[in-house]
Amino acid sequence: MPIKHQKAQTDTPLRYKMHVKKGDTVQVIAGRDKGKIGEILRTLPKISKVVVKGVNVKTKHVKPQQEGEKGQIATFEAPIHSSNVMLYSNKEKLLAASAIPLPTMVGRCGCSKKLVRLLTNYSVTNG
Repeated sequence: MPIKHQKAQTDTPLRYKMHVKKGDTVQVIAGRDKGKIGEILRTLPKISKVVVKGVNVKTKHVKPQQEGEKGQIATFEAPIHSSNVMLYSNKEKLLAASAIPLPTMVGRCGCSKKLVRLLTNYSVTNG
């Protein structure tokens, strides 16, 4: 009796867990647009990328499709890797890690009290 061949399973997950959500304000921490602040327009969890407003802006030259129509130069935001962005608080003007430490761990984990307060407020308001 011949052995049935099974399809090999890949180790890559179908979707990566994202530390940011659509609508969050983030700051770019690496790359050409380092230091820019913007809002997340779209998340792409399958490829672990995000689209941020005003960051990684590309231009595309579009040919005219119909006779008599003019060509255009269109600009759009291209996705960047999610590891290159970090949560940003407009109110506190502070970068924030998305891991939520306990308030009792402030001395041990090296987190400031301001950061702990910011993160606990974020977890309560955003689920």
